[in-house]
This record gives sequence, C-alpha cells and structure tokens, in this order.
Amino acid sequence: MPRPTWTTVTPILAALLLAATWGRHPGGVVVVLVALFLIGAVLAAVHHAEVVAHRVGEPLGSLVLAVAVTVIEVALIVTLMVTADKDVSGLARDTVFAAVMISVNGIVGLSLLVSALKHHLAVFNPEGTGSALATVVTLAAVCLVLPSFTTSQPGPVFTGAQLTFAAVASLVLYGMFVFTQTIRHRDFFLPVDRAGDTIKPTDHVDLDDDGHADPPDNRTTALSAGLLVVSLVAVVGLAKIVSPTIEDGVAALGFPNAVVGVVIALLVLLPESIAAVRAAAREKVQVSLNLAFGSAMASIGLTIPTIAVASIWLDGPLALGLDNVQMVLLFMTVVVGILTVVPGRAKPLQGGVHLVLLAAFIFLTIAP
Repeated sequence: MPRPTWTTVTPILAALLLAATWGRHPGGVVVVLVALFLIGAVLAAVHHAEVVAHRVGEPLGSLVLAVAVTVIEVALIVTLMVTADKDVSGLARDTVFAAVMISVNGIVGLSLLVSALKHHLAVFNPEGTGSALATVVTLAAVCLVLPSFTTSQPGPVFTGAQLTFAAVASLVLYGMFVFTQTIRHRDFFLPVDRAGDTIKPTDHVDLDDDGHADPPDNRTTALSAGLLVVSLVAVVGLAKIVSPTIEDGVAALGFPNAVVGVVIALLVLLPESIAAVRAAAREKVQVSLNLAFGSAMASIGLTIPTIAVASIWLDGPLALGLDNVQMVLLFMTVVVGILTVVPGRAKPLQGGVHLVLLAAFIFLTIAP
C-alpha cells in the first residue's frame, strides 16, 4: 500500500477539524490552527483538481474546479441566509459580484501578468474566451443590473415573475455555454501555441508538468475527485469558521461589513486562483481564462437560480441590483475585458489594468 501523502491526509484532517469546530466561535490557538488547515486544504484542492483535469483533459478539467467551488459557495450563501439573524437581503448580490470581480479582474489579470512577464506575451484563443466573456456579461446584466432599473417593485429587487425569468435564463445560458465548451466547439477552449494554433491534447501530454506523461488511472482519479470535494467543503467551512474573527478585525479597523464578504470570497476562490496562475506560468493561459470566466459564469448562473428557489422559504426582500459605483466598475470591467480578449494575446499591461480594477473594487468596498 502506498504511503499517504500530505495531499491525502490534509483534506481529511481539515474536514475533521471543521466537524469539531462547526457552530462554535474558537479563539486564540484554535483560530490559528483553523487558518493553517484552511491554507492546506486550498493547496490540496489545487493538487487534486489538476489530477482530475489531467485525466479528463481540457476544457472539462477547468470546468470541474469552477463548478465544484461554486456549488459549495452557493450552499454556503443559502445557509447564511437561512441562519443569519441580521439583514441578509443583499448577501447574494454582494457575494456574487465580489466573485465576478475577483474572477474576471483578479484571476484574469494575475494570469496574464504572470504569463506575459515570463513568456513575453500571453497567448490564448479569442474565439472561446470571447464567448465566455459575452456569457458572463449577459448573465451579470440580466441578474445584477436590470433589478436596479425595473419599476414593477420598488428597490433593486425583482418581482416573483422577473426573478423566475432571470433564474431560467441563467440556467439556459449556462447550459448552452457548457455544451459549447465541452462538446460542440471544444477546440476553442484548448490552449494555443505562439502561432495561435490549437494544442491538441494526447495521452502523452504532461498537463501538470509533474514528470509523468501518462494520465492517472481511474482509481487515482476517483480518489482525487473525492478528496477534491472534501478539500473544497473544508475550505468553505473553515472560511466560515474564521469569519467571526475576520468580522471582529474588520470592525476594529472601522471598515464596512461588506469587506467581510470580499475576504471570504477571496478565500473561497483561492484554489482556482492558484491553479490559474500555475497554468499561466506553464504558458497555458487558455486554461487560466477557462477557470476565471468559468468561475464568474457559474457564480451567477448557479447562484441566482438556487437563491430564486430558496427565496420561497426566505423572509424579506432579495436585493440583487447593483449600486451606482458597482455598475461603473462592472462597465469598466466589460470594456477592458473586450479590449483584452479581442487580440488573442496580451502584454503585461493588460494584466496590470485588470488588477487595478480589482484594487479599485476592493478599495471602494473599504472606503465607499
């Protein structure tokens, strides 16, 4: 029997720690221990996601991590909305918007910057990336912008019929994109070389640069898939455990409570961020962009329909509409994203522009 590695043991220990601390408010040494296992679970999640991705190939591999993280993120949002004592009418909106900004500006910007600095230019397929960006923009407009302009109900909220339409439209659009990405036009979402030609995956391609050309066997893949789920549950759960400590720190600094949501979103998206940067460093920028836009798309396309169903049992309004500052940041993100995607290649400057937009979002959340 092979000796257990840290990537096998860490998710299990993190899950046990989550079970032992769930529903409590630990302090001191326990919080530090939770934070350490949170980081370990993030690194383990990245490892197991890459194993699964190596087996199933791109672009399905990128979809695995994006959807897995988003499903658990949605479960966390619904749990908080059901159990919270304070006003949570804007929780879904704030969380989804933070995830979109972190994905489209943070993950994209960092990936482009790393690849362009290391390889002179970051090269990707504009056809696949452009369709992903278009889908994200449409989902964001329908679910997060339109509620601020509809007049059937006061406030940035949808009526029941409008929310149902947005939920159904989100699911349909997300389903169409997944079909396009994984079946109909799969080649558009595969990495490309410096000449712009698609790099076809084969059984002898070392996708994770680990020195082993052959993909893992079914048993190893199944084990990694299971440990990936355990790792992601631990990441989200442990992030929730440390959130009271984060809330206390945010309050002590005099920052708005919305900053807590940004910090939690950063923690939850950390596995995807690390995986994307590692792919970019290996000159597989398309994999990074698949992860980034896939995360943003899944955050809207899966969260809004789930919240729409959950709102049947939730009391109070569901505020989905963005405020003026958020809409300006979204508009700038869309314009910059289009200019980045169209050429199919990017210099370090483009990565820096996206990162500045993320910094503006975080700063204006702290100092609105």
